[in-house]
Amino acid sequence: MADPTTTAPHVYKAVLENDQVRVLEVRMKPGDKTELHGHPAVVAIMLRGGKARFEPSDGEPMEMEMPSGEAMYLPATEHTTENVGDNEVHGFLIELK
Repeated sequence: MADPTTTAPHVYKAVLENDQVRVLEVRMKPGDKTELHGHPAVVAIMLRGGKARFEPSDGEPMEMEMPSGEAMYLPATEHTTENVGDNEVHGFLIELK
C-alpha cells in the first residue's frame, strides 16, 4: 500500500508515530483529491467535518458525511479521496498498528 503522506502530502501530515499508532493530521480543501493510498484500521476524528468521496481499489465508490467532533472507526482500506463538500475538512486519523 502506498503511504498517504507520500502520495498526498498536501492532505496528510504525520504528527505522531510510535510502535502502537501513527497519527495523521488531515486537511482537505474543497475539490482536493488524493492519489491511491492505503491505511490500516483507523479511528478518525474530524474537528471540522464535511463530505468526501472515497473510491476503494476493490469496490464501489461512496460518499460519506464526516461529522465534526465525532469519532469514527474505519477498517483498513486502499482508496482515493476527494473533498466533495463546500468547506475545508480538518481532523486526525489515528492509524492502529
